[in-house]
Amino acid sequence: QVQLVESGGGLVQAGGSLRLSCTASERTFSSLYMGWFRQAPGLEHEFVACISWSGGSTYYADSVKGRFTISRDNSKNTVYLQLNSLKPEDTAVYYCAAHRRSYLRRVWGEYDYWGQGTQVTVSS
Repeated sequence: QVQLVESGGGLVQAGGSLRLSCTASERTFSSLYMGWFRQAPGLEHEFVACISWSGGSTYYADSVKGRFTISRDNSKNTVYLQLNSLKPEDTAVYYCAAHRRSYLRRVWGEYDYWGQGTQVTVSS
C-alpha cells in the first residue's frame, strides 16, 4: 500500500504563489506515475497535472497551463506542484495521486492511490 502525504497548502492572495509537496512511502516511487487533482466545494475532482515516472513527460489541464509546474525528485520520493499567478478560482483541496499503469492519465478513478489533500485558498 502506497501512502501519500501532501503539504504546502495555505492562504494566499491572488497573483501569489505556493509550492505543494507530496511524499510517498513507496520504495519504488520512481516506478510510479504521479498526478495532482483538485476539488472545490460541491464539484467533482478536477485533473490538474501529471508526470511520468522519470519526470520526462508531463501534462497539464488547460486551466493551469503556463501557471502551474509539476516536477519530481525520485531521490526524495516527492512530487511537487508549483502554483504561480494564483486566481480565486484555484481555491480547492489539492490531492496527489499515484498509479503503476503505463502512460500519463487524467482521470481520478484510473489512479490507485490518493493522499488526504491540502487546502489552497486564494483571496481576491
